[in-house]
Amino acid sequence: MSLSVLEVSEKVKEVGAWTSLLRQEMAKVVVGQQALIDRLLMAFLTNGHVLLEGVPGLAKTLIIKTMAKCVKASFHRIQFTPDLLPADIVGTLIYNPQKGDFHTKQGPIFANIVLADEINRAPAKVQSALLEGMQEHQVTLGDETHLLPDPFLVLATENPIDQEGTYPLPEAQVDRFMFKLKVGYPSRAEERKILDTMACTQPKYSVQPVISLEQIREARELIDAIYIDDKVKDYIVDIVMGTRRPSQYGLKLDHFVRFGASPRATIALTLAAKAWAFLQGRGYVTPQDIKNIGLDVLRHRVIVSYEAEAEEVGSEQLVAKLFDTIPVP
Repeated sequence: MSLSVLEVSEKVKEVGAWTSLLRQEMAKVVVGQQALIDRLLMAFLTNGHVLLEGVPGLAKTLIIKTMAKCVKASFHRIQFTPDLLPADIVGTLIYNPQKGDFHTKQGPIFANIVLADEINRAPAKVQSALLEGMQEHQVTLGDETHLLPDPFLVLATENPIDQEGTYPLPEAQVDRFMFKLKVGYPSRAEERKILDTMACTQPKYSVQPVISLEQIREARELIDAIYIDDKVKDYIVDIVMGTRRPSQYGLKLDHFVRFGASPRATIALTLAAKAWAFLQGRGYVTPQDIKNIGLDVLRHRVIVSYEAEAEEVGSEQLVAKLFDTIPVP
């Protein structure tokens, strides 16, 4: 028996009460960055993955590690380096000479939360070791396929300004990230608070687990029940289609688009909008929800042409023009 929108909204407020506890606990360590924390939580609630991009020193790794500590889940950190091998991530088969057989040694990818720190410092063959796990939630070693823990979340960081010794991420892998988030500088007031909190040889801060995996799973089931009107669904499809053929929506920008967003973007945008509604305590999705999270879902899925690069037009500008042009239902 399906629930009404009102019943779903009441259930959302009840089930989602722990989200405020998470924010309060993370605030003990992380200053500001509320939008970033919300999107990390949205990815956790929708089985998505997140790519964080920002200059050094903006607490990208600290935020991820703090969230992992606030959740009663397994956590592994992988420091990506140029000499890393795929087996260092997924694991390998080890021969036992006494028994004459092989046994599996699982890699650090077998965790609920995996931090791929500075993912662009390893070559493409190493980055691609995450592809099967991120999409299929499984890893194949030899003839055996091993399921990854549920939930499974990859949080990757990269430095946009350091080009020495870095490798660009393959488009196939970038598309598997639900969000690409750009971490900005804190405000003056936040910077002052960071000074008071962190400017000591041994910062005294700690967080406690406040969320269980069962709460995450319960919230996921409820997110599937959040109502999304057919007109809002059509709006999502129009936005994604517009990234492929902007001219169909009155924007003469087709020559700026090399590749538009894939159907994976349509799915991600829908799930992210439902998760955003959940965090707002609503049992339904509004068009404004799509606009609030649309750029974070689409900025890394649109590949601009060389002509666009020459005129300094990036994917973010194209997506922003689509949201300004396509009528809101």
